[in-house]
Amino acid sequence: PLPTPLLAFAVRHLDADAGVTVTASHNPPRDNGYKVYWDDGSQIVPPVDRDISAAIDAVGRVDELPLQGPGTLTELGEGIIDDYIEAVTSLPLGDARDLRIAYTPLHGVGAATLTGAFLAAGFESPMAVEEQRAPDPDFPTVSFPNPEEPGAMDLVSALAAKTGADLVLANDPDADRCAVGVPLPDGTCRMLTGDEVGCLLAEHVITHTTGDRMVATTIVSSTLLSKIAQAHGVRYGETLTGFKWIIKAGPGLVFGYEEAIGYSVGSDAGLPVRDKDGIGAALTVAAIAADAKRAGRTLLDVLDDQARRYGLHATSQLSFRVADLSLITDVMSRLRANPPAVLGGRTMEQIDDLNKGEGGLPPTDGLRYRLSGNARVVVRPSGTEPKLKCYLEVVVPVTDEVADARTRAAEDLNALKADLSTSLAL
Repeated sequence: PLPTPLLAFAVRHLDADAGVTVTASHNPPRDNGYKVYWDDGSQIVPPVDRDISAAIDAVGRVDELPLQGPGTLTELGEGIIDDYIEAVTSLPLGDARDLRIAYTPLHGVGAATLTGAFLAAGFESPMAVEEQRAPDPDFPTVSFPNPEEPGAMDLVSALAAKTGADLVLANDPDADRCAVGVPLPDGTCRMLTGDEVGCLLAEHVITHTTGDRMVATTIVSSTLLSKIAQAHGVRYGETLTGFKWIIKAGPGLVFGYEEAIGYSVGSDAGLPVRDKDGIGAALTVAAIAADAKRAGRTLLDVLDDQARRYGLHATSQLSFRVADLSLITDVMSRLRANPPAVLGGRTMEQIDDLNKGEGGLPPTDGLRYRLSGNARVVVRPSGTEPKLKCYLEVVVPVTDEVADARTRAAEDLNALKADLSTSLAL
């Protein structure tokens, strides 16, 4: 088994017409994930998905599919792994390498390839959680093998505290996403949000690339990326959720991310992987952390620098799981007919109905509320689960200590959550 981003890389690298990977999914665990890539190395989008589905329907059920003859199936060797590692170690990684890393692949397929990439880049081999190192589709040590879920990072955080690690890294089971944590002196670990990691990576890539280039994220991610892009004179793109859209944001794309800890990191040569890549992202985060360590700092200090420069952008989520999908339809209809005038003490300034294709985007079921003080809320049904998902952001100017701004932001987010929960009535 190999990481999903390696397949996305291989499609272009081998000049293939398409690529398919089957993964041990967690939505829900009894299902497999099935991902299809087109000849440009990115996930399929309409109308290709519909064309493939129609072709499958036209063939009907096939119990056996014999090969046409010798030589029609070629098994790739280790060379494609080496080529992928060469590509991701060619990203802008600087020269600082003094860093101790605690890592978990969460019973997935990332450990061997990630370790090979880190060694090739000149880092020490990350210290892996032994109980979670080997691939295991039953995910025995976690209730839900998603690095964002409570409890999923407990073992790697304990390993970091035990070994004095400088950085905590995790891949999800197919290694296309990357979670990041900073060990604290008290033995705990401060996990970074996807938006925090995305904006750290974005500014790093922007400052290590040249020319007419672009960075992109989605409508539910932090607005901070737009401010970073503007400050550096770089084009900014905003897309619907999903990397299949981010990758198509525009020419010259050198970085893209989504708040759900997915990142594609590039260089002046472009993106080595035209999908989210948890290994290339992990390498680049480690490079940023090693550079910070050399100056006696951590990633948290770099985040504070961004807060002082652009204002503190704090994000959070609310999710409501339902047994009856009609409840979500009813809530969306009610919000369109009677939107709240105030949320969290902030007045409603603008409502974007994403069903109407706001900002040149394709229509999608969702609402975006723009509130006073640059706060923002996006409400949308999940595309993969029976959930209504809400994405919240507040922006707090840093006038004194960043810690004070973080406290105010947390209070503001809690107020938004309380009012939004009341409005949704789920």
